[in-house]
Amino acid sequence: MTRQKKEINFDRFVRGLIALSGFVLLYLLIVYLSPVLLPFFIAWLFAYMLYPIVRFFEVKCRLRSRLLSIILTLGLVGGIATAVGMAIVPAFLDEMSHLKVVAHNYVTNDNNEIKQIPQQLQELAKTYLSEEKISEFIQQSNVQEIIQKMVPKVWGLLRSTAGIVISIISSLIGILYFFFLLIDYERYSEGWKKLIPHKNRSTTVQVVGDVERNMNAYFRGQALVALSNCIMFSIGFALLGLPVPVALGIFIGIISFVPYLQLIGFIPATLLAFLHSLETGQNFWLLMGGVCLVYIVVQILQDTIVTPKVMGKIMGLRPAIVLLSLTVWGYMLGVIGLIIALPMTTLLISYYTRYIQQTDPTVQPSDQS
Repeated sequence: MTRQKKEINFDRFVRGLIALSGFVLLYLLIVYLSPVLLPFFIAWLFAYMLYPIVRFFEVKCRLRSRLLSIILTLGLVGGIATAVGMAIVPAFLDEMSHLKVVAHNYVTNDNNEIKQIPQQLQELAKTYLSEEKISEFIQQSNVQEIIQKMVPKVWGLLRSTAGIVISIISSLIGILYFFFLLIDYERYSEGWKKLIPHKNRSTTVQVVGDVERNMNAYFRGQALVALSNCIMFSIGFALLGLPVPVALGIFIGIISFVPYLQLIGFIPATLLAFLHSLETGQNFWLLMGGVCLVYIVVQILQDTIVTPKVMGKIMGLRPAIVLLSLTVWGYMLGVIGLIIALPMTTLLISYYTRYIQQTDPTVQPSDQS
């Protein structure tokens, strides 16, 4: 039975134009209210991530109180974060204090020419670390000039203070959102369906369900990739002898949650290599060569083993398709494209097999025969 094509008449055109105008107005309204909506969306994101742990306490541990489950969840997450912080932060602060002393001694030493460090880097360090910059302001004789320089700084301080107060209020509101969303999570997660017109409800629910499943799979896989990067970078920097290798490895691993964003970590790695060369007298170029080698090895392992195996298994994509989708979406949309590349590719392939090939993508080929 062939489906009859609907003619595009004036009434249908006007309805479509009104619907398009409604979407545009909704987008503009969301942009206008974004400062107010941001705490809600952040609270919803945390509630979405922690809800499985809350359900674990309720179902597996047989706790009847949702509020008690939320408190235990927050206590568990806070305890893990505190333990990790206590294991890393003290050593990080001690090492940073030591490196600060090394940098200060280098700046205050008159004969601070070091053969192991390139001359250009030493001149750059003298420019930005010299104590003469500190005394320039004190030696100003023109009081009016001093006032002109002070006023913008005072105004900036006031603005930053007001921003801190607003941030605290937004954080408190976000915490309230978080608790309310977790207490009635099922009602909110299912209640939005009633807002969709009945004739479009099944299609909308299906699309949202597919997007949610793909995004869940993507974030689980990307979290494993980021964890592997934390471990590999930490081990590599520790073998090089760089200061605070674990903290640097964790930082690079976290930002690598967005594919290829770990290249930003090359900047602090260069600074730490410079300070380590000052302290130990090692050749700076050898240290930087080691840093580049760590990046190359980790990137090769990530692109050829970790990402194709982990993301390919979770998302159901072949390794070549994983790399191709990251390249194409990243080229089209930049960082946003890298984030949505794999879930969108999986969704497009799923819809292609479901609506064009008229097969169910959840059924394996062996099951269809």
